[in-house]
Amino acid sequence: MTTIRLTVAQAIVRYLMNQFIDIDGQETRICGGGFGIFGHGNVPCLGEALYPVQDELPLYRGQNEQSMGFAAAAYAKYHLRRRFMFCTASAGPGTANLLTASALAHANRLPMLMLCGDTFITRLPDPVLQQLEHFGNPTLGVNDAFKAVSRYWDRITHPAQIIQSLPAALATMLDPADCGPAFLGLPQDVQGWAYDYPEAFFERTVHRIRRQAPDTAEITDAAGLLKQAERPMIIAGGGVQYSDAVAELTAFAEAHNIPVVETIAGRANLLADHPLNTGPLGVTGSDSANAVAEAADVILAVGTRLQDFTTGSWTAFAKDARIITLNVGRHDATKHRSTPIVGDAKLGLPLLSGAMDGLTAPDAWTKSAQAKRADWDAYVAKNVAPGNRPNSYAQAIGVVNALCDPRDRIVAAAGGLPAEVTANWRSLDIGTVDVEFGFSCMGYEIAGGWGARIAQSEHESTADTVVFCGDGSYLLMNSDIYSSVLTKKKLIILVLDNGGFAVINKLQNNTGNESFNNLIADCPTVPDPFTVDFEAHAKSMGADAVTVANPAELGDAFKRAKASDKTSVIVMKVDPYEGWTTEGHTWWEVGTAQVSENENVRAKHDEWESERVKQRQGI
Repeated sequence: MTTIRLTVAQAIVRYLMNQFIDIDGQETRICGGGFGIFGHGNVPCLGEALYPVQDELPLYRGQNEQSMGFAAAAYAKYHLRRRFMFCTASAGPGTANLLTASALAHANRLPMLMLCGDTFITRLPDPVLQQLEHFGNPTLGVNDAFKAVSRYWDRITHPAQIIQSLPAALATMLDPADCGPAFLGLPQDVQGWAYDYPEAFFERTVHRIRRQAPDTAEITDAAGLLKQAERPMIIAGGGVQYSDAVAELTAFAEAHNIPVVETIAGRANLLADHPLNTGPLGVTGSDSANAVAEAADVILAVGTRLQDFTTGSWTAFAKDARIITLNVGRHDATKHRSTPIVGDAKLGLPLLSGAMDGLTAPDAWTKSAQAKRADWDAYVAKNVAPGNRPNSYAQAIGVVNALCDPRDRIVAAAGGLPAEVTANWRSLDIGTVDVEFGFSCMGYEIAGGWGARIAQSEHESTADTVVFCGDGSYLLMNSDIYSSVLTKKKLIILVLDNGGFAVINKLQNNTGNESFNNLIADCPTVPDPFTVDFEAHAKSMGADAVTVANPAELGDAFKRAKASDKTSVIVMKVDPYEGWTTEGHTWWEVGTAQVSENENVRAKHDEWESERVKQRQGI
């Protein structure tokens, strides 16, 4: 056996360099590069290993480890989980900063490899800088916290372990059912230890995403239910895109004349003007989709984990409606007493179609859904139109929607914007909307936009990445404006300033509570509220920036940003109270106070609980 002597860090890098994936007949390196902040826990050894391959495996210098992880997640989402980035952080707080990003990737089922420093395996210098000591368990440290937010976790305590651990981590990240973040803890001494590795371990290897064919009996059972349906409906989730099954979904819906509704993650599975696109579903959905969902007797859910915002906390559907779930993950396919089809959507939908013997939904049912969608479109048109009223999120969305290129990528997350984008955005092209609501993570917007732009610039040179960001998320994490300028990865960022956490203030008021500690003006610890100069702040990080007064000025500024080759930040104040999308919402279960001295709180609790009668009892 021929061997080569390498350090652990060198072996990890060499392995990643030689892993490729077949995407539509083209072989591409699976790892697109990495995001890194060096410290004493990773720079001497991993930094040494990465330096010689910086052209082939680019390392983007982040400003914050959490935002690096967000960027890596957005990169993987753009590539439909077929490529990933690694993140490297030093031992201690640098690694701890990645926890939130790992949780986001876990919730969204996205691949991300974390290569993080760890304390010395010999323990000879203990306690070391940034080490957390657990007196009764010396093996326990910060890195163990990642066990809860990783799909694969290992601590490398001997150089030979990576021969098993690296392929296992890669297999997890490429598995359509178990996909998620992988974490490797790299003790500082072990990173530099040398070992005689088999050269075969570093051979060029081409991978393919596994496509699991459904069981024929499950196809037969599901087809039997659909044949009995008088009012069938399809829920199209994000998994449709990850499976590359948009064409199969469209063909299935058209062949059987079945209305389609979209989840938040599944936005842009169909174009806005497709006659069977009935709109977004759920808490942040549309009147059209929710009305169809409430009346449907058989529901085919494809590639969705059926999160509460999709199901209206399981009040969006009739209690006696039958649910068929086509999902590559068994865990998702068997939720709420569904009739499961465990398998790949691209393979499963044609098989299911073939088993339906040409059956189509009643034309009256489908036309009713189309009429409801037409009504919803009319509402949205009024909702996004500029007028003699306060500035709103919806108006800003309407302006951008009318001016952007069909291939522009839209990024939003957390706060009120995911709901407003989901409800009001009209999809211009397939797979162009990234609303991060799996973990609903503030701070993802700009960092995720940067990661998406890195991925987008590999393929679509003429399209832009457009980020919708509230003032709260901007203040939480904005440093990747600087990253985008440094790396010449242009972003167009809309900062819509409503003076604080306005959507949570709205929820606070809707549950009978007084405004408190959400809007800056309502913080009792703030004696003199003032507005941040977001324009000046963005300019200080090298971006072009402008403040606009209304949607008309926003449109002009957006056109200039489109024409520029530099990151642009456009700031507009929006009203925190008026202008919210008021239609299209289902019930959402939140914890309300059963006992309170506030009469409004008591009344709202009773009102909230009165809707619970619609809730399906599932497991």
